[in-house]
Amino acid sequence: MTIVKTEGRRVKKSERARLRKEAKKSHPQATLRDYRSSASKMRLVVDLIRGKDVQEAVRVLHFSNKRASEALLKLLRSAMANADELGFDVERLMVSQAFVNEGRTLNRWRPRAQGRATRIRKRSCHTTIVLGEVEAGE
Repeated sequence: MTIVKTEGRRVKKSERARLRKEAKKSHPQATLRDYRSSASKMRLVVDLIRGKDVQEAVRVLHFSNKRASEALLKLLRSAMANADELGFDVERLMVSQAFVNEGRTLNRWRPRAQGRATRIRKRSCHTTIVLGEVEAGE
């Protein structure tokens, strides 16, 4: 049995896992892993929707010309479905957090002149969208 300190008190690992699950219930989210696009290209599209309410974010992604917008739209709809399952009002949700991390890079080789070879990096990324409720004053 491993004991871990959390918030100034000692907690078992199983208790920490339960706390993490409860945190996920308070903020609905969805994660897209190993999408075959570079993180910098995906961040361009994620920056368009961060902080917007979900209906406006769906409209922005629907009319975006970027290839990553299709996958991001699907991810956003998944996060909305997760929020609906947890009992949130989907009409009052906004994209509170959205971030992109680098995934694994596949290394491929391309033949070049005089018997040499150069590396081709096929990059991927992990994207997470966290939804939150809009405050009454906004």
